[in-house]
Amino acid sequence: MRPEDVNIPEEALSETFLAATGPGGQNVNKVATAVQLRADLFSLGLHPDVYERLKRIAGSRVTGAGELLITARRFRTQEANRQDARRRLAEMIAAAHIAPRKRKPTRPSKAAKAQRVEKKKQRSAVKQTRGKVAFD
Repeated sequence: MRPEDVNIPEEALSETFLAATGPGGQNVNKVATAVQLRADLFSLGLHPDVYERLKRIAGSRVTGAGELLITARRFRTQEANRQDARRRLAEMIAAAHIAPRKRKPTRPSKAAKAQRVEKKKQRSAVKQTRGKVAFD
C-alpha cells in the first residue's frame, strides 16, 4: 500500500499549533507554525493486525489514550507543516499495512553437510600437524 492510497478520516484527527524552533527569524517568535497532529487510532478503523503493527512502528509517539502524536516543525509555514505531519502519518499507516513475510525453515542438503564435515576434517588435520618445536 502506498501512502497516497491511505484514506484518513478527518474526524480522527485534531491539530494544535505551537511556536516552532529553528529557521524563521523574527517570524518564529510571532507565529505558531509547528503542528502537533493527534490521530485517534481507534477512529481510523484499522484491522487489529495493522493496528498492532502501527503501534510498534510509532513506538513512544502513541499516548496512553490511544492517540498517535506527530509533531511537524520542519517548514516555516503552518500549511507546509500540516501537510508534512499528514504525509508522515500516511506513511506510517501504509508501512503498517505491509505484513511481514513468514520465515520458511530450511535444512542443509546432504552434500552441504558432507562438505562441512570434510572441511572440518581438513582443518583438524592441519592442526594435528602442529606441535611443540624441540630445540636440540
